[in-house]
Amino acid sequence: MTGRHTMTRERTASIGASRVEQGGLSVELVETNVHSGPIAVPRQRLYGETGIRAHALALGGSMFGWTLGNEDAERILDRFAALGGSVVDTADSYAAGRSESIIGRWMASRGTRDRMVVSTKVGHHHDRTGLAPHTLRAAVEDSLQRLGTDRIDLLYLHGEDPDVPLAETLGAVGALIDAGKVVTLGAADFSPERLIEARVLAANGLPRIEALTTRYSLMDRRSFEGAPELVAHAQGLAVLPYFALANGFLGGRVRRRAEVRHDARGERVARHLGRRGHRVLAAIDDIAFARGIQPATVALAWLLARPAVAAPVVGVSRPEQLDSLFTAASVELQRSELVELDRASV
Repeated sequence: MTGRHTMTRERTASIGASRVEQGGLSVELVETNVHSGPIAVPRQRLYGETGIRAHALALGGSMFGWTLGNEDAERILDRFAALGGSVVDTADSYAAGRSESIIGRWMASRGTRDRMVVSTKVGHHHDRTGLAPHTLRAAVEDSLQRLGTDRIDLLYLHGEDPDVPLAETLGAVGALIDAGKVVTLGAADFSPERLIEARVLAANGLPRIEALTTRYSLMDRRSFEGAPELVAHAQGLAVLPYFALANGFLGGRVRRRAEVRHDARGERVARHLGRRGHRVLAAIDDIAFARGIQPATVALAWLLARPAVAAPVVGVSRPEQLDSLFTAASVELQRSELVELDRASV
């Protein structure tokens, strides 16, 4: 079974591309024809061994159907696609499945399904909890229906299920891959020990985990650095960090407790308002000012400089916020800048 779930369609605009510096940013020039000449396109990268080739920024859909309604979510999706983005991350548990439904309706109305890479997670929906084979199969069928598609490009197992042998879960995924309903497999918040167990099982013919999504940012390094990062790097996993901007804190808009919103997101941001948080923001500000870019761009560029990271997963509340975030893929931080950020965030 190993290898047959590799994505066969590489979504890329970089054929015949050359890398150049343009306006202080690294972009790609693609040859089109003799009349139009080369055009600038967003730089893309391979996501580990998943077969996915896309822009180094994934759009998180956790707020779709929760704090963002249909129209707001669609405007964000429109802008994301217009900028060259293609990887959309969601879960069957986000807003009880409404996030998947919004994404599915948007793809159908815009005719964008084959341009997008759809990743979703199963295991946390209130009606389909856990990773038992029958539950997983039903959850995938539900997600396919909500997404209005015949396949999930990247399916994440949403957390570990201690009550179900991993071999049984992977066997069920294998059947879904054989049926063409799942293309490649990822894990969300798996421990290093579970990832190692999964790789041993893959050596015996079960599907291989190719991607890992986990909490990781300048403000949250301990949960990934160390054993999880070593295992992810050794296995060649494509790491897609979520909460990449620490709930927006690394965007620098909140610097005092008086500016914190009185909701769940505000409470999470408030946790960073301490000596270390201000030290990190000061380091980001220095680099952003010197380069003429936004603080959030610097925070994402730091993540993209980490060897195992394929693409941060970012959520936005307004379409225009995507513009500065997309710039991160074209920013290559100097060694001295990386050292400065590392020191500030330890």
